[in-house]
Amino acid sequence: MADYKMEAAKAAIQFIKPGQTIGVGAGSTIANLLALLAADKELAATLSFATSSFKTANLIAQLGFTLQSSAHVKSIDIYFDGCDQFDAQLNALKCGGGIHTSEKIMASLAKEFILLGDASKSVEKLDTTYPLVLEVLPTALQLVTQWLQENIPTAKTIMRISTQKDGAVITENGNYLLDVYFAETMGLDKMNAIKMVPGVVEHSLFLSIASKAIIAGENGVRVIVPQ
Repeated sequence: MADYKMEAAKAAIQFIKPGQTIGVGAGSTIANLLALLAADKELAATLSFATSSFKTANLIAQLGFTLQSSAHVKSIDIYFDGCDQFDAQLNALKCGGGIHTSEKIMASLAKEFILLGDASKSVEKLDTTYPLVLEVLPTALQLVTQWLQENIPTAKTIMRISTQKDGAVITENGNYLLDVYFAETMGLDKMNAIKMVPGVVEHSLFLSIASKAIIAGENGVRVIVPQ
């Protein structure tokens, strides 16, 4: 069986130039990309990397790459990351890792943001398969929960709970994560407006940020641009 994530990673190499600063997110496709770059020692020696992912930072260090602090990197040439789902305009939902705030900062800092993954991530319109994840200040938990109940009463809101300790998952910024499952598809502008609720630090909808998506599937590798 073909490894589509590896095929997408191979296709991404063509966009990387010597001397660039490359931002990367998390996940198996990103791990594949880093492994491929590590095999090209001549190119790898010229690159520097930045990531907001603890796991990816460890992998970058293990492979011997130059790692810049995500808090101090001034410019990123290309930011590569996966997602759970993206639409024809390359609006994406990134729900799993819970580090979407820092990932969105890096994607916005980059000259170009490219999505990577297998063809199953591509849909015509974002649907209700995945939640919108909110990073919320602890002091605003009740306010945000009440706002959702009053303004989107059909949505189901679940606080993300740790499986390794008693209590809520705490983000790298010291905040809570709320998974909001919509009963019906919402307009993207309405979803995006949720971050205007006081206490919502950021959400997991990446609206109009990506410039390309590289996906691989039964029909081969495709490079998609916003329609």
